[in-house]
Amino acid sequence: MTLKISIISTSPRENSNSLKVAKRIKKVLENQGFANIALADFENYDIPLVGQGEINKEQLTNFQEKLINTWASGELLFFIVPEYNWFTSPQLINAVHQIGGEPFSHLFDNKVFAFCGVSSGRGGRMPSIEMTMLFNKIISFTNTYSVISPKVYESHETGKNVDENGNSLGNTFYDNSLVQFIDYSLRIAERWVGN
Repeated sequence: MTLKISIISTSPRENSNSLKVAKRIKKVLENQGFANIALADFENYDIPLVGQGEINKEQLTNFQEKLINTWASGELLFFIVPEYNWFTSPQLINAVHQIGGEPFSHLFDNKVFAFCGVSSGRGGRMPSIEMTMLFNKIISFTNTYSVISPKVYESHETGKNVDENGNSLGNTFYDNSLVQFIDYSLRIAERWVGN
């Protein structure tokens, strides 16, 4: 299948629950026959805080280059976002603010964004809702054309459901609901992108 898919895990923690879910989504997509899948994570995050520096498009660090290239290559992008005290990863918010202007506006054009919130307990909805609002604002502000899939996924008790390599630990409800989220996102992308 020709749809280009990018998966971005936005937790800076090593071997995070977010990365486990990102790897799980990649495995599900590969099992469905998708081959053009890029994955990036935030483990080596080095984007300066807003007001304390900025990303130089001509002098990207290794982390920044991989993130931007992974983001740019995707037609459908899955953002896997950890929940901290009901809020989004501060690293992702900062990254979006840093690249949410003219030099990187192509990252918000002709894309479908799908959000998955990750929790070690019962949570995950708030990061997806917060990112939906922020991304909609950036898309509007940059006058680009993209859509955000309305179906979000809440990865509850992630460590009990997915191992460090992205393998299922056998929770049928978790597995089925994740596949439904992926399939829904694919349908939106196929209509938007036309593959």
